[in-house]
Amino acid sequence: MLLSRDAAYHVRAAITVAPVTRTIRNIPVEVSLDRSDGMPTRCVVNLDDITTLPKVLIKQRITALSAEKIRQIDEAIRFALDME
Repeated sequence: MLLSRDAAYHVRAAITVAPVTRTIRNIPVEVSLDRSDGMPTRCVVNLDDITTLPKVLIKQRITALSAEKIRQIDEAIRFALDME
């Protein structure tokens, strides 16, 4: 999951991401995704494992998420970083 602001993709060599995994633990730092979100299978974004990667490692976009999913991701980031 790409987390960097849109403007950063054009100027930075590295971008902030969170892993998407099929390991689902149903914890507050996870946001569920499935076919209705454009993903090929049921999975979660794990916001407890945010990292920065070289932009060249990102090959293609799989999907764009709805405003509601983005809100859930924002909430999970706030929980993960104890910003509530």
